[in-house]
Amino acid sequence: MSSPSRFTMEEVGWRPRLAPVDAETATPAQRAALDACPPAQRRSTYFLTLAHDPASLGERGALFTTVMYAPRGLPRAERELATAVVSMANGCVYCTSVHARRFAELTKQPAAMQRLLDEGPGAETDPRRRAVADYAEKLTRTPGAVSAADLAPLRAAGLDDLEVLDLTHAVAMFANANRLMQSLGDSDTPA
Repeated sequence: MSSPSRFTMEEVGWRPRLAPVDAETATPAQRAALDACPPAQRRSTYFLTLAHDPASLGERGALFTTVMYAPRGLPRAERELATAVVSMANGCVYCTSVHARRFAELTKQPAAMQRLLDEGPGAETDPRRRAVADYAEKLTRTPGAVSAADLAPLRAAGLDDLEVLDLTHAVAMFANANRLMQSLGDSDTPA
């Protein structure tokens, strides 16, 4: 895992390497793709940068919404925990900060997330969350090494088939999301 101490729950900025699309002069296709994204993200620099390819952004926005906000399966806080762990493993400071904050907001347990940021996923003491964090980290770091045996701790922690699938979707999607963010720009860490 990348040095856990570099991660934070504070807001982190992001500077694109490509000029973002100007929301006021965006094409109809670009506006439609942005409108399909969650409202809080529609005017973000990152999504305006992705709007250069409206078809891809539209697909990405739909996938993100389905994977992260579906009302069934894995609880939302556990999806946020998993994506924070994935983002830490991938070294994406921006995504880690966003999903760490969301986890803390949903659980009202910022100290638990701060411990994870400071010490890494092994610091998680709740058995279910530990199973989620361990699986997310392994699937991120060594996807080819994940086997049916890696589902046993998830099953022992009470996850059902849909929850395991939701967890796997979140981890896989963030492999892509982190790479896009890191390739297209740089995080501005707080001073």
